[in-house]
Amino acid sequence: MPLERPPLAYPGVYVQEVSPGAVPIQGQPTAITAFLGRTDRGPMQQATSVRSFDDFARIFGEVQRSHPVSCAVRDFFRAGGAHAVVVRLGWGTQAALRLGDALTLRAHDEGTWGNRLTVTVDYAGLADLSPEQVPAGCVAGDLFNLRVRLLDGAGGVTLSEDHLRVTLKPGTERSLDRVLGGSTLLSPDHEASASERPADGTQATGAGGGECPRLTPADYLTHVAGHGFQALDAVDVVNLICVPTDTVVGFVGQDVCVRAAEYAQKRGALALIDPPSTWDGALAAGRLDAIDPSELGLVGELARHVAVYVPRIRVSDGGEGGEPRPSLVSGMMAGIFSRIDAERGVWTAPAGLSATLPTGVELTCRLTDEQSAALNRLGINPLCSFPGTGPVVWGARTLAGADGLDDDYRYVPVRRLADHIEQSVRSGIGWATFEPNAEPLWDELCHQIGGFLSDLFRQGAFQGSTASAAFFVRCDVSTTTQADIDVGVVNMIVGFAPLKPGEFVLLHLQQIAGANP
Repeated sequence: MPLERPPLAYPGVYVQEVSPGAVPIQGQPTAITAFLGRTDRGPMQQATSVRSFDDFARIFGEVQRSHPVSCAVRDFFRAGGAHAVVVRLGWGTQAALRLGDALTLRAHDEGTWGNRLTVTVDYAGLADLSPEQVPAGCVAGDLFNLRVRLLDGAGGVTLSEDHLRVTLKPGTERSLDRVLGGSTLLSPDHEASASERPADGTQATGAGGGECPRLTPADYLTHVAGHGFQALDAVDVVNLICVPTDTVVGFVGQDVCVRAAEYAQKRGALALIDPPSTWDGALAAGRLDAIDPSELGLVGELARHVAVYVPRIRVSDGGEGGEPRPSLVSGMMAGIFSRIDAERGVWTAPAGLSATLPTGVELTCRLTDEQSAALNRLGINPLCSFPGTGPVVWGARTLAGADGLDDDYRYVPVRRLADHIEQSVRSGIGWATFEPNAEPLWDELCHQIGGFLSDLFRQGAFQGSTASAAFFVRCDVSTTTQADIDVGVVNMIVGFAPLKPGEFVLLHLQQIAGANP
């Protein structure tokens, strides 16, 4: 808004108040992926962001086939994923480490992993400290060093922490509570406090750590606040949801599929469901009659928020002999979604020759063209392998995309673009909450939302050669009645013409016979 010069009557400083108006709507992220399942360690029932597999391994542990969610997260980042949110499900107890009679520590998180922790106390270098190196409120005789090691099954060290110049005096710069606040391995046991530092050379090994051996449907379906899917309520944006099975062979169950779809619908997300492992055997045997989407229990609105991919994959586990082993496909698909979004936009189908699986990934069975076509007709997306390209994603349908349903959200990119627009608009118009519900507000909302959609149009997100043919925004007396105004409601209608995958490309060929060159 250009500034208007106020009338100047005498020398001095003039103040002009200017309304900032509505800021442009910023597009929300499109591929933040939530993973729920058992992990080796890490915070329990707490949504934790990780930006690389190294981040995941540091917090939740390395790849372990006994914890398939670790394989799924590895595949996510390997395929191009950039931002994951992990919720560790289940229950457990923390291992205790008793340093003589003076001090008891605990593993940072629940689980048997804490039984592989060792702690050693030493006084190395403390006698040579200058007065400036001794924390305020302490003397050198108060200090000790704490060496923490996490061992693997063979006795090797997988993680280590050295906490130097620690004191048991509370409230000081190097107090035990403050120092271990930055540890991912240890936490103090506040029920077993000590006032005297442990002796030089004292050692302890973790004991008493335990965890549930398997997840049950109740671990996913719990309604305890902050547990299960509800742990994701603490995260601002979730776009994709993966719920890997608790074992590589198996199925999370119909009830868990329904809960995942319900939560995806609530958050404007897409759930990537790993179907029963028996489907792979049926595909390998050519028995498509055994592939029954009703096993997932997802129909109607819920089916619009779910995508299913087959067959499962084989991935080399670097630490387990290097041989490709069966793995779930949901994590890798989420990574491909993330890569395609970054390269071409959320409105682009994550399928076709550009949606390749990473080098070294194999399919558990090879599908024929007829099988792929039959799966697409069921709303199930096949992974196929072609000469010269390797495995690729060869379907872009939601579970509502079965032939005969004629659903508006039969395609994955249409579903995800609609969710992206809704999330971005919701986030961008919060300023309007307490504005007068009248025509100036309605005009500003139309202008702001229209600007956001125009930007998407310029990026190629919609059909149509002009903006007016690609989208519309309406907010006026036809959408917001006096009755709405009386209860503080403003209604907006947004319409757009989405791009749809060209699943069938027809070539009409004509040969000219008998013509002279």
